[in-house]
Amino acid sequence: MSPEAPPIAIVLAAGRGTRMGSDLPKVLSEAAGKPLVRWVLDALEAAGVEDRIVVVGYRAELVEAALAGLSGVSFAIQREQRGTGDAVAAARPLIERRIAGQGGPRPVVIVCGDSPMLRPASVTGLLDRFRAGNAACLLGTAVTAEAAGLGRIVRNAAGRFERIVEEKDATPDQRAIREVNMSTYVFDAAALLLALSRLGTSNAAGEYYLTDCPGLLQAEGRVVDAIPCLDPSETLSVNTPEQLAAVAAALARGPA
Repeated sequence: MSPEAPPIAIVLAAGRGTRMGSDLPKVLSEAAGKPLVRWVLDALEAAGVEDRIVVVGYRAELVEAALAGLSGVSFAIQREQRGTGDAVAAARPLIERRIAGQGGPRPVVIVCGDSPMLRPASVTGLLDRFRAGNAACLLGTAVTAEAAGLGRIVRNAAGRFERIVEEKDATPDQRAIREVNMSTYVFDAAALLLALSRLGTSNAAGEYYLTDCPGLLQAEGRVVDAIPCLDPSETLSVNTPEQLAAVAAALARGPA
């Protein structure tokens, strides 16, 4: 990867988080002295990803105000909550401007703003693998005994990534899989834009799912791989006050 093609990050931070019992955007909930989204942004910066696009939606002005003045941070607005794929698509114009006239691959890291346990080393590991290969998409996965509620990574007989199966759609054998999707990706920018243009809403929720993008790229003959480079601690995300307390305690303890 040439110095002219630095990585870009998209941080998904548009949701309210209705189970949190607060009118604040979930990503502004504080854990160990910082809003959740600030932990994520700091981890990206420590991994060398300085150009960070935060996708905002619910009470966007509060998130923008909380992050005002941070170097390298810009904002995209998801006007309606129509799924994770739609949230990423809100950043499409910003990505297009960044890659205009540029040849060669450009890595786009996509992470969730409510996952403050994200480690810089995990992002660095994914980026290193992206730079070393020809993948259109790399998924950062974790192997954990606490897989409940998470999408499972299904691999073929040769051990290569096949698809993501959400727990509600999984067979008993698939539920026994311990490699899980962490909603942490590196896409080639052009491949990401292609996949976003192919997304549809033929699912029960009628939403645009980012998790459909890897399969769409595989259908185009592009290389997609899943790398179990994340620590099980990074599976801790925040959807409830109880999870916020658990994450805050883990962050206060520091690295194991």
